[in-house]
Amino acid sequence: MSRRFEPDDTDRAILRLIQRDAALSLADIAKEVGLTPTPCWKRIRRMEQEGVITGRVVLLDPEKVGLGVSVFVAIETGDHSAPWIETFAATVGKMPEIVECWRLGGDVDYLLRVVVPDMQAFDTFYRRLTAQVPALRKVTSRFAMERVKSTTALPI
Repeated sequence: MSRRFEPDDTDRAILRLIQRDAALSLADIAKEVGLTPTPCWKRIRRMEQEGVITGRVVLLDPEKVGLGVSVFVAIETGDHSAPWIETFAATVGKMPEIVECWRLGGDVDYLLRVVVPDMQAFDTFYRRLTAQVPALRKVTSRFAMERVKSTTALPI
C-alpha cells in the first residue's frame, strides 16, 4: 500500500513559491522558507520523487500565440467498455488542441478543454474528433466568452 505524502509547513511554503514562479532560484526559495539551499533542494527532490511535483512549465497567453478560442466540449458516449475507453484516451492524447480531458460522473461522461485559433479550426477539430471516436451519443460545445479566472496553482 502506498503512503500518502504529508507536507509540513515548510513543504507547503516551497510548493506555494514554485507554483507561483517555477523559475525561482534554489537560493531564493531556500531564503524565503528559512532553509539553506541543500535541505531545501532535498525537500524539492523528495517531492519530485513522491510525485507531488509532476513537472515545471512555462505558462503562455493563448491569445498572444494565436489560440484565442477556448471551447469546452461535453461528451456523452454509448459505450463504456475498456476497449472503447482505451481507444478514446489514445485518440484524445494525439489531439494537441485538447489541453485537458476529464472523465466525469453524472450526465456527461467526458469534458474536454480545447484551444484553437478560430471557429474554422474548431470545426476542423470537431469533424476529426467525431470521425475518429466511435459511439459518441452526444457532443455539446460551449464557447468561452471571457476568461474570468485561470490558475494552475493549487490552494496549498
